[in-house]
Amino acid sequence: MSLAFAVFEEKPRLKSLLDHLALIPDPRESWRVALPLCEVLLLVVCGTMADCDDYESIAAWGDAHLVFLRRYLPYHNGVASGRWLTLLMNRINPALFSAAFSAWVRQTWPDRPELVAIDGKTSRRSFDRADDKAPLHLVSAFATTSRLVLGQEAVEGKANELAAIPILIDRLAQGGGLKGALVSIDAIATNARIAQKIRDAGADYLLAVKANQPTLRAEIESAFAQAPAIDADVDHDKGHGRIEQRTVSVIKEVEWLNGERRFPGELRLPQAATIIRVKSRAQLSDRCRSETRYYISSAALSAKLAAQAVRGHWGIENRLHWVLDVVFADDQSRLRKGHGARNMAVARHFAINLVTSAAEPERPPPLKPQRKATKPRRTSIRLRRKIVGWSQAYLTTALQTDPR
Repeated sequence: MSLAFAVFEEKPRLKSLLDHLALIPDPRESWRVALPLCEVLLLVVCGTMADCDDYESIAAWGDAHLVFLRRYLPYHNGVASGRWLTLLMNRINPALFSAAFSAWVRQTWPDRPELVAIDGKTSRRSFDRADDKAPLHLVSAFATTSRLVLGQEAVEGKANELAAIPILIDRLAQGGGLKGALVSIDAIATNARIAQKIRDAGADYLLAVKANQPTLRAEIESAFAQAPAIDADVDHDKGHGRIEQRTVSVIKEVEWLNGERRFPGELRLPQAATIIRVKSRAQLSDRCRSETRYYISSAALSAKLAAQAVRGHWGIENRLHWVLDVVFADDQSRLRKGHGARNMAVARHFAINLVTSAAEPERPPPLKPQRKATKPRRTSIRLRRKIVGWSQAYLTTALQTDPR
């Protein structure tokens, strides 16, 4: 493998990718290996970037682009068939594949993220009734500012999501990866253990407070009802057939949250510094909809910063989960046997980071001169995937250039 890596002295991203893929142990007996695992994984990542959503289409793409793949690795015996590729990906240890992904992200994008959103998503068609197997549920960490997936941890179902969050936080915190970040999680993780783990990693937490913590929610509601002066930020948004007003208010006098428990089991979050209230009112064409949400943070946030953080958390829904469903057809995937679904989910995250951070594809000049200068629109991930499949030059760009 060292001979192959010698080609990449000026291509740090691709070399880093191959370095980390090479560390994943091959589950096959060595004397039976005709296609090295690193070649197989590079094929899967490139094929997923090139608008292929299952192992059959990835194998067909690799067969058509074998000359391109041989620029980076030998591929002496060509590429695997779709059936063989499916069997091998079912056997690869998904925990090691996920760990390789997280290590690759830390090395390739060393800047620490400002806001990290953690949330879960279910691949709806990955269930297997014959084996009484629930669909795959993946808890992912997403840097909403840089739009990068940072890591993932699979669980048996949404009910087990809480067990995966500490494991994911530990993985992200390696090498000080979370220092200075603000980690936002939904109400399922609003407990002292998760909050302390985030603080131990050198980060601040932003946790939602919902009906699963009725006493705490009632106390926060009372605090806002009695507060004489509140820092507030008002924002208006128009689009998708509605006009929405969001009012974000914060209170920083929260010493009572750090006091002694008044009764056994009362929730007390470590080093709480700010409580946040978000009141939203959406005017639709035929009705009006109102909602009030509450949060606790260990960071001393102003109302404006709190508004940005709360809204930034939903970036994981709009920029990751929506992309996986609509662009990568995650909910349509029928991978159900072995570890195939979990490993394909990690491959999609490799592809999202590479395609998202690639430079803008070149556009042909307009046929008619523009009357006034307009800001060029960012090319969608859907179109970028198609261009990767059409253009080997752009695939090379996505694999090798620095993030833009």
